[in-house]
Amino acid sequence: MLSGDLAAASWELVVRVDHPTAEEQRDITLRVSGDLHVGGVMLKLVEEINVAQDWSDFALWWEQKHCWLLKTHWTLDKCGVQADARLLFTPQHKMLRLRLPNTKTVRLSVSFSAVVFRAVGDICRALNIRRSEELSLLKPSGDYFKKKKKKDKNDKKPVIEDILNLESSPTSSGSPVSAGLYSKTMTPTYDPINGTPLSSTVTWFSDSPLTGQSCSVLASSQPPQSPEALADMFQPRTLVDKAKLNTGWLDSSRSLMEQGIREDEQLLLRFKYYSFFDLNPKYDAVRINQLYEQARWAVLLEEIDCTEEEMMIFAALQYHISKLSLSAETQDFANESEVDEVEAALCNLEVTLEGGKADSALEDITDIPKLADNLKLFRPKKLILKAFKQYWFVFKDTSIAYFKNKELEQGEPIEKLNLKGCEVVPDVNVAGRKFGIKLLIPIADGMNEVYLRCDHENQYARWMAACILASKGKTMADSSYQPEVLNILSFLRMKNRNSSSEVAPSLESMDMNPECFVSPRCAKKHKSKQLAARILEAHQNVAQMSLIEAKLRFIQAWQSLPEFGLTYYLVRFKGIKKDDILGVSYNRLIRIDAATGIPITTWRFTNMKQWNVNWEIRQVAIEFDQNVSIAFTCLSAGCKVVHEYIGGYIFLSTRSKDQNETLDEDLFHKLTGGQD
Repeated sequence: MLSGDLAAASWELVVRVDHPTAEEQRDITLRVSGDLHVGGVMLKLVEEINVAQDWSDFALWWEQKHCWLLKTHWTLDKCGVQADARLLFTPQHKMLRLRLPNTKTVRLSVSFSAVVFRAVGDICRALNIRRSEELSLLKPSGDYFKKKKKKDKNDKKPVIEDILNLESSPTSSGSPVSAGLYSKTMTPTYDPINGTPLSSTVTWFSDSPLTGQSCSVLASSQPPQSPEALADMFQPRTLVDKAKLNTGWLDSSRSLMEQGIREDEQLLLRFKYYSFFDLNPKYDAVRINQLYEQARWAVLLEEIDCTEEEMMIFAALQYHISKLSLSAETQDFANESEVDEVEAALCNLEVTLEGGKADSALEDITDIPKLADNLKLFRPKKLILKAFKQYWFVFKDTSIAYFKNKELEQGEPIEKLNLKGCEVVPDVNVAGRKFGIKLLIPIADGMNEVYLRCDHENQYARWMAACILASKGKTMADSSYQPEVLNILSFLRMKNRNSSSEVAPSLESMDMNPECFVSPRCAKKHKSKQLAARILEAHQNVAQMSLIEAKLRFIQAWQSLPEFGLTYYLVRFKGIKKDDILGVSYNRLIRIDAATGIPITTWRFTNMKQWNVNWEIRQVAIEFDQNVSIAFTCLSAGCKVVHEYIGGYIFLSTRSKDQNETLDEDLFHKLTGGQD
């Protein structure tokens, strides 16, 4: 047979039709040839099925190759489809259950053929959550819903209870979005009866299937879980346990179907990247609440470490938010006056993390401000007791210089520390009048550890704010300096326990179940009455806050914890014989000793030249300035997961308020794809 005759020869192709109204799938045999395009195959199928309905959402899925045939103009020969191919003609949109940070489960139609990055954008648009690039889908591990095997009979409760069904309105991938969708200049629409801004519930997203009541559920805090329910949830005890929490992130560059996700399966929708940009209470009621809930569970389940003093602040804020959420007056969203008050503090709550510039209208400053004061210094050394020594410190630009005394300031300093790119960790105990700053300054072979000790709150707030800005490459001339100082002072005031004013026993303390607001391990250390008294004592410092302000304050307190923003993975570095923990943050990678939890080395993204994945040996390789290069294999997750985290954070750092806020999806895939 001639080659021309061979090409023209036809053959039988069996296609299984996944018809939603039919009880079982049906096989249809078509006679096709290799030069028939995919669209022609679908046309033949529809004619053969002979059922009048809208088939526009249907596409062909190739089971053996595990891929969609979405390029309808390609021929079967070009796709590589032959007679032995098993094809499924199925809807691209299928139902999916998503468990949100506030433990609510939402059931909605999601594209199983679009890449996850785009599907998450559609989901967030349906749920009225702006900045979808900060979120992703996580497949929960077996430990997620339970800690003890004997509780298996209760495993299904979180899955089936209280499902919010949004089945009526599918999220269509690539659907046009109104030009003002993410605009900062959106004009809120107000309810004519109570004056609350409707724009923060249902009117920003014209294609959202949410009703006002459904949106209220997503924007409202859920009642606290019982101590028994808390105790049965998985609580990571080690860094290796924490690494297990991050194994199931889906690949943003592939579709749900390609990653083996089944129809009506349950996934977790979570904030993946700890880079929260442009938080605005006028439009972000759902986003702020879900962010608060994710922070709340991270604290309660000890996914992030905090001191007992900080735990009481978190408990007091939760108690306050729980009270306000239950009261009838605050079921509606923040009124405009509240929003205006909170908005003034947003620039420091946003955590733009180097991804946008503050308003510079009032920054006509020629001289960069400086700080100069007596502080105490300590450098940890082996076999030497911790002793602080006083020096005269001068903070200018992004560097700290210190001298023996004030008179020697004009001469050469004892040492000059460049803080750009360093880690700044609070070392504070307000009750003990300890106001310390721990600086971890990257050097060629590890970390230079320096402790500073301030005398009082005001001094600490000024120096701490300056250190935080300097670590991001900003000076005290930046407009965010003063708000940062005020935030730190505000947080210290929340920590300040007023021992002079005793909290009298009341019906309020009797009705409180304090174990609901702290981690199970913390609850075991104290009697219930003692815990309630401490929470109510801390509550005095937050009792005047509005609901939205309290949630934002909780988020801010979460952001101030030393471990905030670190995602852990168990890795093996090239040339190292033991396993280590890799911490991935918005601006750096940290190698951490898996046994002790002590940081060994930090690498900044700003010093990164290139990174890629060797797919044959599953190894991530990164090259930095000054001929520094590292390579590691990931043991607790696929190497693509870690690689996507790094590229994703670099992608988020390119965001700016000045630019059109349409996402550059191609740039995201280029940065996260793992190719040279």
